[in-house]
Amino acid sequence: MNDILESLEKWRERDEQIGVATVIETWGSAPRPVGSKLAATLGGGIAGSVSAGCVEGAVIEESQEVVASGQPRLLTYGVADDEAWEVGLACGGTIKVFVEPFSALDGVYASFKHYLEARQPMAVVSVLDGPPDHLNRKLIVLPDGRTEGDLDVPGQAGEIVAAALDFLEREEGGTLELEGGTSLFVEVYPPVPRLIVVGATHIADALVSMGNAAGFDTIVVDPRAAFATEERFPHAAELIREWPQQVLPEMGLDRSAYVVVLTHDPKFDDPTLQVALRSEARYVGALGSRRTNEKRLGRLRKSGLTEEELARLHAPVGLPLGGRSPAEIAISIMAEIVQVRNGVSTPQLALE
Repeated sequence: MNDILESLEKWRERDEQIGVATVIETWGSAPRPVGSKLAATLGGGIAGSVSAGCVEGAVIEESQEVVASGQPRLLTYGVADDEAWEVGLACGGTIKVFVEPFSALDGVYASFKHYLEARQPMAVVSVLDGPPDHLNRKLIVLPDGRTEGDLDVPGQAGEIVAAALDFLEREEGGTLELEGGTSLFVEVYPPVPRLIVVGATHIADALVSMGNAAGFDTIVVDPRAAFATEERFPHAAELIREWPQQVLPEMGLDRSAYVVVLTHDPKFDDPTLQVALRSEARYVGALGSRRTNEKRLGRLRKSGLTEEELARLHAPVGLPLGGRSPAEIAISIMAEIVQVRNGVSTPQLALE
């Protein structure tokens, strides 16, 4: 949604009529993930994408009809459809797209925009199909279970909130079928991932740039003022010149946190890892050869870390891509982080 928010604001100021299309389900080699959006106006404005170009033209035409009628539509484009071949999905990908008038957001837009800009996690529930009085209504569900919006399904509010929180916890959107024939789509806006880099090294410089490009908030932690400077890290979201073991406990290392230790120095590595491996951080990695890591594991065992906690450590850090330069090592680290974030499991080979 962030990629079309600026355009939406401009169009709203001009009182444009807007249609919004959202990918709600994919199969095969679909080019865009669930939650991808395309917005289009009757005046010809376009923002976002639902298929990287494959079905955009067809979706825009449907969007204009939806705006004119005020009635949402659920569309499917797949290899089995003649139309899908014409618009470019013959590679085997199939997508299901929900198209609705922007006016469906009227009841929640102010809150939605506020939470989005404040980077507040939330789930947004939309009605795909059901009784006419349920269509074009929304419900925002916050992590603590509070709700805002104009969607009310009598007797099933608890089920909807519970399902929305489950989707939000798993950080993936999906559909929900209610008793009585109402079909819902739950779109999730999970916490913004944080890439916490301990050690203001040359690798850290490259890693921060890659983290920014991948949508992470990048934070560099290093007490050495000569290394942790704005000149060296102008693009880091935050630069903390403190000892990591002092600041990490205050940072709330939850599943949005990805911690990478690059100092290659026990006085930094060990205290950092003692905090990070006992936290809920989704990823903890540390630089060093296999021999270095064996020595590190021995020290961490003596400090009291359990085998279960030590098993969470990605070390030597990064996928085995064979890189040696700072940029190449940063690529391997970012690739492993993306792999972990997306739940992809492959054999882990150690870097020599």
